[in-house]
Amino acid sequence: MSGENRFFELNTGAKFPSVGLGTWQSHPGLVGEAVAIAIKLGYRHIDCAQVYGNEKEIGIVLKKMFEDCVVKREDLWITSKLWCTDHAPEDVPEALNKTLQDLQLDYLDLYLIHWPVRMKKGSVGFRPENLTQPDIPGTWRAMEALYDSGKARAIGVSNFSTKKLGDLLEIARVPPAVNQVECHPSWDQRKLRALCKSREVHLSGYSPLGSPGTTWLKSDVLKHPVLNMVAEKLGKTPAQVALRWGLQMGHSVLPKSTHESRIKENFDVFGWSIPEDLFAKFSEIEQARLLRGSSFVHEIFGPYRTVGEMWDGEI
Repeated sequence: MSGENRFFELNTGAKFPSVGLGTWQSHPGLVGEAVAIAIKLGYRHIDCAQVYGNEKEIGIVLKKMFEDCVVKREDLWITSKLWCTDHAPEDVPEALNKTLQDLQLDYLDLYLIHWPVRMKKGSVGFRPENLTQPDIPGTWRAMEALYDSGKARAIGVSNFSTKKLGDLLEIARVPPAVNQVECHPSWDQRKLRALCKSREVHLSGYSPLGSPGTTWLKSDVLKHPVLNMVAEKLGKTPAQVALRWGLQMGHSVLPKSTHESRIKENFDVFGWSIPEDLFAKFSEIEQARLLRGSSFVHEIFGPYRTVGEMWDGEI
């Protein structure tokens, strides 16, 4: 395996940067600086979402980067996501327009349905009574119209199980280009990965380090003995090894940080690789999903009664 994997080709023919900066839980006041640092270090993919509440700040920074000729718009890949309250077909274009306005852009490189979950329009937070029945085919047709318009140059989904992705592929006129899901050595998405590969849907991995900064998650991904053994042998950090593992598995990675030293460390994953004998050790790691989507599960409201139903058994 060569040390390069800077891009993956999507089913649209577009070149998708293999390492992106995640902006989930990047607080206002910090996220703009993190984006500026990342772009100056060579990152060419910024992963955003309306629900993160920081797209306006990111937009200000992007505008400055373009004005100062740090990077050209066509050389950056910007992803954003449709939130659960905007699934009605008439609300989808409005949601994209709001995101484009906040990010100060004319188009997105990729627009994703954030979750296979629908919530009442205008609702805030995760109260169960706001959960309603999703209509993924209807929402997807509205996404396809955005693709046709050129305002979203690729469309896809996020947090879709193998079954939900398969169901969508059966009815889609424009197949999803990407499924962005939790993926790291302790949750390697084996079943989903096989479907993605066979149907030319790119798997993009969020929380590739196991979200170590998320206080409400008990994450020991980076502490796993296999990861640390490989890191020690290669003279790399466990985080770098986890990211490099992802690239060699064939998926893009979206590490999140607002610290310059870590943003830099997370991008130092090219020009070296994990040898096959060490790479094989990763298959021994016990698997467990971290982000279970429990907020979208309720015994009365919404379509999912259990976490198992939400993920179609992939837990």
